[in-house]
Parts: sequence; C-alpha cells; structure tokens
Amino acid sequence: MNYPHYSQSQFLLNSESKIMKILKHLVLASLLAACAAKADVTITDAWVRANAPGQKVGAAYMTLTSPQDSTLVFAETPAAGTVEIHSMSMEDGVMKMRMLEELPLKAGKPEKLAPGGFHLMLFDLKKPLIAGEKVTFRLCFKDKANKITDQTITLPIKEAN
Repeated sequence: MNYPHYSQSQFLLNSESKIMKILKHLVLASLLAACAAKADVTITDAWVRANAPGQKVGAAYMTLTSPQDSTLVFAETPAAGTVEIHSMSMEDGVMKMRMLEELPLKAGKPEKLAPGGFHLMLFDLKKPLIAGEKVTFRLCFKDKANKITDQTITLPIKEAN
C-alpha cells in the first residue's frame, strides 16, 4: 500500500490508535449498560426477630427500594429450611397471614416489610435466632425483562420492641 502522507509504520500506528480508542469506547459502553441492567435493590432497616427457645419459625423485616419496576421472587438463608414471602392483615378482627409467590416493587417506591404487614417467614430453623447474632440471606429479584439477579445481605438479629 502506498499512502502519500504516511509511512507504512505511521499508518499502522495511527490505525492501531484509532482501533484502540474504538475498543475502549465499546468496553466503556458495555460496562455502563451492564451496570444499568443490574441496578441493585436498596435494602435498608433490615433485621431478624429473635425467637423464643424451641420455636422453629422466625421472621425477617426490611425496606426494599428498586430503581426500576422489579419483583422479589425468592429468598433463602442457611439459618432455615425454607423462607416464604408473607403478607399479614386484619379482616373482621381476625389476623390473616398469606404466603405470596412474589412481591412486586414499583420503581423508586420503598416497600416496607415490617411486623403486621409484609415479611419474610423463616421455617424449620436450624438453631435459635439469638439477639446480637447475624443471619445471611440471598434475595432474588426479577426485572421487567424477566432477568433474575440476586443479592446477598447479612441481617442483625434483634429483640422485638
């Protein structure tokens, strides 16, 4: 190849430089897209209620805020055999607790899991939940594109107030 203004080595260096710039931009764009696609749910005010000796169930509470519409679809902890998403309500003076398959989260709207409302119910506890100790959970969220992401959190065990 014969280019009037560049030597062959100058041409190759200039071409490599342009290719590297393009690659850097592509990598940066990919990273930004990946970060936007996996926007973590913010988890605050998280705790697990200490239970009475011999009790085989427990409950976890927290506030979940998602930057995009998403759904809590699964939770697990090594501290329990199973974890279920529950709602609790009063109907005609009777407390009703129901298992939910999932808990929808509206973009930017905090969803509070608290005593007397939504919560995570822990069944078949492996050991007592003692105030001052901690429990690790894995929470799985599904976005509008049905992509599942998970987050691991560690919650303190507290006495109920």
